[in-house]
Amino acid sequence: MPLLGLAAAFVFAAQMLNFPVVGGTSGHLTGGVLTAVLLGPAAAVVVLTCVLVVQCLVFADGGLMALGANVFNMAILSVFGGYFAFWAAARLVRGNSVRATVFAAAFAGWVGTVLASISVAGQLALSGTVPWGLAFPAMANVHMLIGIGEGLATGLITLAVLRIRPDLVAGAQAQAAAAGWSWVPYGLLVSVGLAVFVAPFASPWPDGLESVAAKLGFEGQAGRSAFAAPFAEYEVPGVGSATLATALAGLVGTVLAFGAAYLLARLLVPSLGTPHKDAPSRN
Repeated sequence: MPLLGLAAAFVFAAQMLNFPVVGGTSGHLTGGVLTAVLLGPAAAVVVLTCVLVVQCLVFADGGLMALGANVFNMAILSVFGGYFAFWAAARLVRGNSVRATVFAAAFAGWVGTVLASISVAGQLALSGTVPWGLAFPAMANVHMLIGIGEGLATGLITLAVLRIRPDLVAGAQAQAAAAGWSWVPYGLLVSVGLAVFVAPFASPWPDGLESVAAKLGFEGQAGRSAFAAPFAEYEVPGVGSATLATALAGLVGTVLAFGAAYLLARLLVPSLGTPHKDAPSRN
């Protein structure tokens, strides 16, 4: 449970770190496949859903009416599609197991990003926003480039975890549970550091979907938010410095993402060590 909270905190912080891709477009780590590789796909669904809910309700990122589509694209399709690619690639690659795992994780990160982008293209076409013949190549092409960054980050982080705690890779549930809170202070420190000290200097260029929306002319169809998010656009009201406002918003979001995933995990996961009323006695 604490590792689910830690994963949500890291994913939230990492998603604030937009990196330039090409032609004035940026990308950012989604983190769903990475979480699936480390904690399993079911845990990744919980983590990504919590992150998306926090982004939507607190930062007006994604929109309330688009929340279901975002959860499907990034927390379900990308996670399970990417994890299947990880499972298949890890078994097809021969040789060193660490090398095979890292390659499979990197490839799966790329696959998950591209799958989500194709799903978005289909949703745009079904909604009548833009024809499939335009949406598919525009979304797939730019996200195949963004997916390279996702794959590199997924592979490098997987390699780092393999060298430090190999038992946490590929959904080792019992070992992850045994790790308990031991990783949480260090992981939270890294996540908060990314959100506070790195995120304010991320690329200001529009991300893949925003770039495609501008090129195809449907960026003005998002509509207005149904409510006023407290930290819209990742800024804290009343703070004069844009850098400080983004850093404070990142700090708040990282802590909220951790708390949301941890509390949801406590609700979903039965208490360990509590015998079932029908369990046989050891006597």
